[in-house]
Amino acid sequence: MFRTDAPRWWRAGGVALALLAAACGRAPAEATAPTKTVSDWFAIRVGGQPVRMQIAISEAEMARGLMERRDLGPEQGMLFVYREPAPQSFWMRDTPLPLDIGFFARSGELAEVYALYPFDETPVRSRGARLQFALEMNQGWYRAHGVRPGARLDLADLRAALVARGVAPADFGLAP
Repeated sequence: MFRTDAPRWWRAGGVALALLAAACGRAPAEATAPTKTVSDWFAIRVGGQPVRMQIAISEAEMARGLMERRDLGPEQGMLFVYREPAPQSFWMRDTPLPLDIGFFARSGELAEVYALYPFDETPVRSRGARLQFALEMNQGWYRAHGVRPGARLDLADLRAALVARGVAPADFGLAP
């Protein structure tokens, strides 16, 4: 309540002060979380196994991949996400880690797994022509975890990760 006998300037200041106090008592507007980058890790299951993945979606991120990386945790990898299914081809230029690569269809089904050797620039090409995701893991990870062709990449986890990266899953054919 304001005193009615207070000077006019006092009442105006009091109103401003009351509005400010009311605004401070309100819950803050929801802050938008910063967009994640290729350096961030996302929990995505593969064949029921939890994996922490970095997600490469731009051409520059894909070209860089795991180059010059000297270590990768036992349950860590990098997922390459393409806009459209296509044949896949990878090499190991400037990559000192022995890796395995799994190629996945748009449905999330694992189709093929290949070994990749440090610094080997010989392309490893997929047999399939309709593959949309490639997951690089430490060499032996797929075998050690029993993740074989037919296993699934959790697309719900992937959609959430793409949203966190600031891209629309639908742009990659991943409608909810």
